[in-house]
Amino acid sequence: MITLYGIKNCDTVKKARKHLDSLGVDYHFHDVRVDGLTKEQITAWQDRIDWATLVNKRSTTWKQLDDAQRESLSEQNFADLIVANPTLLKRPVVESPQYLFVGFKAAELDQFAV
Repeated sequence: MITLYGIKNCDTVKKARKHLDSLGVDYHFHDVRVDGLTKEQITAWQDRIDWATLVNKRSTTWKQLDDAQRESLSEQNFADLIVANPTLLKRPVVESPQYLFVGFKAAELDQFAV
Protein backbone atom coordinates (compact mmCIF):
# COMPACT_ATOMS: atom_id res chain seq x y z
CA MET A 1 0.00 0.00 0.00
CA ILE A 2 1.17 3.49 -0.84
CA THR A 3 0.64 6.27 1.67
CA LEU A 4 1.05 9.95 0.89
CA TYR A 5 1.68 12.09 3.97
CA GLY A 6 1.02 15.82 3.86
CA ILE A 7 -1.61 18.47 4.43
CA LYS A 8 -4.50 18.95 2.07
CA ASN A 9 -3.98 22.66 1.39
CA CYS A 10 -0.27 22.32 0.45
CA ASP A 11 0.30 23.04 -3.25
CA THR A 12 3.09 20.47 -3.53
CA VAL A 13 0.90 17.80 -1.96
CA LYS A 14 -1.89 18.73 -4.38
CA LYS A 15 0.52 18.26 -7.32
CA ALA A 16 1.65 14.87 -6.01
CA ARG A 17 -1.93 13.70 -5.46
CA LYS A 18 -2.96 14.87 -8.93
CA HIS A 19 0.01 13.06 -10.46
CA LEU A 20 -0.75 9.80 -8.62
CA ASP A 21 -4.40 10.11 -9.65
CA SER A 22 -3.38 10.61 -13.29
CA LEU A 23 -1.35 7.39 -13.09
CA GLY A 24 -4.32 5.52 -11.66
CA VAL A 25 -2.43 4.74 -8.47
CA ASP A 26 -4.40 3.57 -5.45
CA TYR A 27 -3.01 5.31 -2.37
CA HIS A 28 -4.01 6.42 1.09
CA PHE A 29 -3.76 10.12 1.98
CA HIS A 30 -2.62 10.75 5.56
CA ASP A 31 -3.19 14.35 6.64
CA VAL A 32 -0.46 14.97 9.20
CA ARG A 33 -2.30 17.94 10.66
CA VAL A 34 -5.50 15.94 11.24
CA ASP A 35 -4.18 12.39 11.70
CA GLY A 36 -0.87 13.27 13.34
CA LEU A 37 2.40 11.37 13.25
CA THR A 38 4.12 9.06 15.69
CA LYS A 39 7.73 9.06 16.72
CA GLU A 40 7.90 5.44 15.55
CA GLN A 41 6.82 6.43 12.02
CA ILE A 42 9.40 9.17 11.82
CA THR A 43 12.25 7.10 13.21
CA ALA A 44 11.36 4.29 10.78
CA TRP A 45 11.71 6.81 7.95
CA GLN A 46 15.03 7.90 9.44
CA ASP A 47 16.28 4.35 8.84
CA ARG A 48 15.50 4.79 5.13
CA ILE A 49 16.42 8.42 4.45
CA ASP A 50 18.57 11.16 5.96
CA TRP A 51 16.71 12.76 8.86
CA ALA A 52 17.48 16.32 7.71
CA THR A 53 15.59 15.65 4.46
CA LEU A 54 12.41 15.25 6.50
CA VAL A 55 12.55 18.74 8.04
CA ASN A 56 11.01 21.62 6.11
CA LYS A 57 13.19 24.58 7.04
CA ARG A 58 11.25 26.83 4.65
CA SER A 59 7.92 26.30 6.41
CA THR A 60 6.04 28.86 8.43
CA THR A 61 6.21 26.46 11.36
CA TRP A 62 10.02 26.41 11.19
CA LYS A 63 10.12 30.19 11.15
CA GLN A 64 7.83 30.30 14.21
CA LEU A 65 10.12 28.11 16.31
CA ASP A 66 12.30 29.98 18.74
CA ASP A 67 16.02 30.30 18.06
CA ALA A 68 16.92 27.70 20.68
CA GLN A 69 14.68 25.07 19.05
CA ARG A 70 16.08 25.76 15.58
CA GLU A 71 19.71 25.78 16.77
CA SER A 72 19.37 22.60 18.82
CA LEU A 73 17.77 20.55 16.03
CA SER A 74 19.62 17.26 15.70
CA GLU A 75 19.25 13.66 14.65
CA GLN A 76 18.40 12.83 18.26
CA ASN A 77 15.51 15.29 18.71
CA PHE A 78 14.06 16.02 15.27
CA ALA A 79 11.41 13.27 15.52
CA ASP A 80 10.02 14.72 18.76
CA LEU A 81 9.90 18.17 17.18
CA ILE A 82 7.99 16.89 14.13
CA VAL A 83 5.53 14.92 16.29
CA ALA A 84 4.85 18.12 18.24
CA ASN A 85 4.73 20.23 15.03
CA PRO A 86 3.62 17.94 12.16
CA THR A 87 3.71 20.74 9.59
CA LEU A 88 7.51 20.78 10.01
CA LEU A 89 7.53 17.63 7.90
CA LYS A 90 8.76 18.31 4.39
CA ARG A 91 5.87 17.45 2.10
CA PRO A 92 4.81 15.22 0.67
CA VAL A 93 6.28 12.02 2.03
CA VAL A 94 5.30 9.10 -0.17
CA GLU A 95 5.85 5.70 1.39
CA SER A 96 5.55 2.17 0.11
CA PRO A 97 7.35 -1.00 1.17
CA GLN A 98 9.92 -0.42 -1.60
CA TYR A 99 10.18 3.37 -1.75
CA LEU A 100 10.27 6.46 0.43
CA PHE A 101 10.19 9.78 -1.40
CA VAL A 102 10.20 13.26 0.12
CA GLY A 103 8.99 16.19 -1.96
CA PHE A 104 7.33 16.08 -5.36
CA LYS A 105 9.22 14.71 -8.32
CA ALA A 106 7.03 13.23 -11.04
CA ALA A 107 9.72 10.75 -12.12
CA GLU A 108 9.84 9.27 -8.61
CA LEU A 109 6.08 8.89 -8.45
CA ASP A 110 6.09 7.27 -11.89
CA GLN A 111 7.56 4.20 -10.10
CA PHE A 112 4.02 3.52 -8.91
CA ALA A 113 2.40 3.53 -12.36
CA VAL A 114 0.04 0.61 -12.77
